[in-house]
Amino acid sequence: MSRWGVILVTLWVGVLSGAAHAGDTRAAPPHRLEKQQTGVAQEKPVKGQNLRHEVRCEKLDWDKYVKDRLPSDDEVQQLRQRAEQGDTDAQLRLGRIYESKNYAEAMQWYRRAADQGDAKAQFILGVRYKRGSLKDAIIYPPNYAEAVQWYRRAADQGHVDAQFSLGLMYEVGYPDVSQDYTEAAKWYRRAADQGHASAQFYLGFSYAHGEGVPQNYTAARQWYLRAAAQGGTEAQNHLGAMYELGQGVPQDYAQAIAWYRRAADQGDASGQLNLGFMYTQGHGVPQSYAKAAMWYQRAADHGNAAAQYFLGGIYIDGHGVPQDYAQAVTWYRRAADQGDASAQLSLGFMYFDGRGVPQDFVQAHLWFNLAVARHAPGATRDTAALNRDTVAHRMTPTQLARAQELASQWLPHIETFARSSCP
Repeated sequence: MSRWGVILVTLWVGVLSGAAHAGDTRAAPPHRLEKQQTGVAQEKPVKGQNLRHEVRCEKLDWDKYVKDRLPSDDEVQQLRQRAEQGDTDAQLRLGRIYESKNYAEAMQWYRRAADQGDAKAQFILGVRYKRGSLKDAIIYPPNYAEAVQWYRRAADQGHVDAQFSLGLMYEVGYPDVSQDYTEAAKWYRRAADQGHASAQFYLGFSYAHGEGVPQNYTAARQWYLRAAAQGGTEAQNHLGAMYELGQGVPQDYAQAIAWYRRAADQGDASGQLNLGFMYTQGHGVPQSYAKAAMWYQRAADHGNAAAQYFLGGIYIDGHGVPQDYAQAVTWYRRAADQGDASAQLSLGFMYFDGRGVPQDFVQAHLWFNLAVARHAPGATRDTAALNRDTVAHRMTPTQLARAQELASQWLPHIETFARSSCP
């Protein structure tokens, strides 16, 4: 199971037909089809498990490695003299200075420091080789084998960020780097033992899912707690999920709420989403659709596609907010544009029915078709395919060709979070 900042979130959404809300059907239950009311089968969305977080990257904190103040020309000359004499701090500083001026020269200075055994330079080289670059219209493609080499050299010296980054590379797998959960867990543990919060969370996840280590919820909880104590929102969310689900601990909604709230209060979209669900269901708190809508809104405003989808469902039902089909379409579209397959399916229904938008079979077919492409095989994908084919029978050949052309040209537009940007 791959993971980019895994957040185990608990999901809820209003039923498109305005029927009762989906129950707490976690762990990939079968999808249920609602009664056909408009000529197309309507699906009741269900809660999912192990949704992935939006962005995962190593944040290169330059203040931790290189002083970031731009020097004068005289200072640059002095740095160059020191660097030529083998001063690794000067070499690192020059590398940082030249990144915006001459990327190739910057890499040369990093390399000279790294070749002398400087762990900071080795780590920076690993980051740069992993990401590649585009500077002055020159493409420097990623070189994953080189990245692993430099990460390992720094990690072997105890560089905690390199250890964590090496774990990430082995967990995900890249060209020339085979996926290896055992190796990933090994490097997560080394970083976690040094107090690296993200490594502690990832090691906890490895134990929770038996990736590279035997499955052990007790060990997972221990590592989550260490990361959560440092403010790690991913760990806080997973602790909340463990208590909500009774996973390795007695089920305790109050504890789940407490951990979700700690993440949400830090502005974490997944924590906000989870709190919205708890208020929807009345788990650990008095049921309040208004508060659920508030937390969904906060998460949706952060660009969380799942929250945008759920907020669309809230507006469909008019629970906690005035019923507003146009708002539902707005939020379904934002989620659908990011590639959320359930939102794409819902948006297709809105266009088919003409709710919140003028009826448009071309758009309905487009979104049903995209939902088919993005859903895994199963009942939901079959539902999307049935709806797509039903709409197709009502379309002219010209309309159908246009819908298929739009689908072939579609690309997801991922909303980014300012707080999760990478250098």
